[in-house]
Amino acid sequence: MLDRLEARATDLLRRLRRLERREVAEFRRWAENTNNLLHLMILFVVPPLIALVTLLANALEELSFLLFPPLAAGAYTLFADPEGRYASPWKFVAGLTLGAACGWLAEILVGTAAAGLADGTAIVAGVSPLSAAVSVFLTGGLTWAFGVEEPAAFSTALLVLLTDTADPGAYVASVALSGAFVAAAFTVWRSRIYQRRARYLYGTIQGDDHVLVPVRGGAAEITALFGARLAAAHEAGKVVLLGLVDADDPPVEEETTRRAAATVASELEARASTIRTRVGVPCEVVVASGDPGTAAVRTATRTNCDLVVTPYEEERGLLADSVRAVFAGPTDAVAFRSSTGKRRWRRILVTVSRPGDSAHAMIDFATRLAGPAGTVSVCTCIDREVERRPAERRLANLVETVGENVETAGGNVETRVARATIEAFIGANAGSYDLLILGSSRDRSAASRFVSPPTFERLRDVECDVAVVDRGRRPGGS
Repeated sequence: MLDRLEARATDLLRRLRRLERREVAEFRRWAENTNNLLHLMILFVVPPLIALVTLLANALEELSFLLFPPLAAGAYTLFADPEGRYASPWKFVAGLTLGAACGWLAEILVGTAAAGLADGTAIVAGVSPLSAAVSVFLTGGLTWAFGVEEPAAFSTALLVLLTDTADPGAYVASVALSGAFVAAAFTVWRSRIYQRRARYLYGTIQGDDHVLVPVRGGAAEITALFGARLAAAHEAGKVVLLGLVDADDPPVEEETTRRAAATVASELEARASTIRTRVGVPCEVVVASGDPGTAAVRTATRTNCDLVVTPYEEERGLLADSVRAVFAGPTDAVAFRSSTGKRRWRRILVTVSRPGDSAHAMIDFATRLAGPAGTVSVCTCIDREVERRPAERRLANLVETVGENVETAGGNVETRVARATIEAFIGANAGSYDLLILGSSRDRSAASRFVSPPTFERLRDVECDVAVVDRGRRPGGS
């Protein structure tokens, strides 16, 4: 009885751990969207920052509580768009301070004018409408003139009119002090966390340097070179060439099997020597038997490879079972189809539909292959013109993130947003590129894939080589 309960408890714990790993993996994929990451930062960074300023305000009487509205608004502007127009710490502090100074100056000017009236009475009780107007006018003009435009500056310009202290200058000083504190925190966060987010979130940029290449088909040599150039971008890169002994042959004697394996190994060694000479990357050979797809997945695990580059094969117009088996495995995979015979890929087109680990993988692979002298074009397609600006921002975030990878051979990366179907765009532009990289659409549901097959399955005649990227599903990882 106790053994049975212990077994059930163990099984329950195992399921809970598996569920936890899956949830962590899904969260990582969700956070790889820069917009989602920024919203998380706003939720978990800005509130503690305002809390620290509140502690300072409680400790220093010079800090006015009227600074909190513009400070919170300005902090949101900084953290919500760290690379945007208003993301300059210096402009943030200068704009807030200049706005408060303009409000103070407006109060002095209007007060002086009111005192000079014949009857010597105030214009109105409370905040003078004229003071508010002059304050906003001065803020708009001076922030424009000095190049420190900051939306929250108009808040400080008006709030200074509400200060009940005899010295509004104290409010200006408190704005400058608290603004500098927030700006300093933002600078550290942007340089140490946001601009290095690739190191923390995107597994593609940290791995995929041990590449397994199943050697078969008419383009075996080019496929092997393709995999080798991916591996060569990292100092720790290596290539493992996989040869297969035909599993469909009837059972044979052990000596015959050994000789067949030796023959395959000899052929692989010749290819490995070519790769070592031409690409300059370590290359090993492995001979296995069995189904090609299953053997590739099994060998990748045994040889500690984190990427499989397999020939793109079709059966009756559909993706071959051997390629599907590799895509279904836990390892990242690329199905490569050579139609031009090229052995170097300098101009590469990458098509992405949404942010995520697959998009980062495709751009990362493209920059490896293109190298410093090549050009990578990252494209997405839209249906309506109103979608252009958000699409441009998404592509900019993707390119910027992959660019943070210091190990990847950096090159020229451009972004393109096309108002067209993906098939029409590829058909019109593929001829200008050496290689087209697109995703396997594994992140889509089965129903979605049934209604609209993946793009690579709808492409038949493409005037360049094609690489289909599939992110593996490692337990507990991305």
